[in-house]
Amino acid sequence: MRVLMSTVFLATIPSPPQGVWEIGPLPIRAYAVFTILGIAVAIWWGDKRLVARGGPAGMVGDVAVWAVPFGIVGGRIYHVITDNHLYFGEGKDPVRALYVWEGGLGIWGAIALGAVGAWIGCRRRGVPLPVFADAVAPGIAVAHAIARIGNYFNQELYGSHTTLPWGLEIYQRVNANGQLDQLNGVSNGIPLPESPVHPTFLYELLWNLGVAALVVYADRKLRLGHGRAFALYVAAYTVGRTWIELMRTDPATLVFGVRVNVWVSVLVCAGALAYFFWARRKGSREHLGASEKEAEVLPP
Repeated sequence: MRVLMSTVFLATIPSPPQGVWEIGPLPIRAYAVFTILGIAVAIWWGDKRLVARGGPAGMVGDVAVWAVPFGIVGGRIYHVITDNHLYFGEGKDPVRALYVWEGGLGIWGAIALGAVGAWIGCRRRGVPLPVFADAVAPGIAVAHAIARIGNYFNQELYGSHTTLPWGLEIYQRVNANGQLDQLNGVSNGIPLPESPVHPTFLYELLWNLGVAALVVYADRKLRLGHGRAFALYVAAYTVGRTWIELMRTDPATLVFGVRVNVWVSVLVCAGALAYFFWARRKGSREHLGASEKEAEVLPP
């Protein structure tokens, strides 16, 4: 029996025992930590890419002061709208819709409202928004990948039962009062009935890293400009998000029997591809402070 249990354990991925640690009166949440880490990486990398396009160092951080708060608000609004069953209805607490630290940020709301914040920041610094978007595109993909590690600690965003060797074990979590609390509790070692499951958060993490690599490669080969690198990021991400979303089993708002995020991904992908090919007529990559002739000989 002991040998059998060891074999089963080695054939699956275990989940962390908890996603929240109390340090005095301050709760440290893995979801928040990895989200902040991802944002920091995106700002650092985006700044290096913008400097290579002729922008001054530190500009991405300045624009992020506007883009990040707008993005968080937009991401939360999108999440609450598309997953309203979590906060509204019989037995629900609508106030929890404001608890952004507990997780739940919709990428499309974050990008949409984050773009508004970025537009404000870019106008204040005199930078064209498409140039800024192209600079930060692969960093956003990596930031999203890093943030998905927080979902691992929260035991969320997983799919159906699987017997594959990378299946994810998920367990009951209980709080100090012995009550079930999957978000804030600590594992009691009892697997949930559907365990092990497809780790769809991991699939998306790996896909996002691949998207970042694709954008960097295409940007170097094709000298993408005028927002085309960002459009490529959006199109590539939505392709992966569509099939990954179809694997998820958590409750979601359905439109004609299909998860709303699938519909959004398909529509956004179509729009991003249309822009990617349409913007090709605008020519090669812009370079801040350089003439078009100078830009043609600048390194990628």
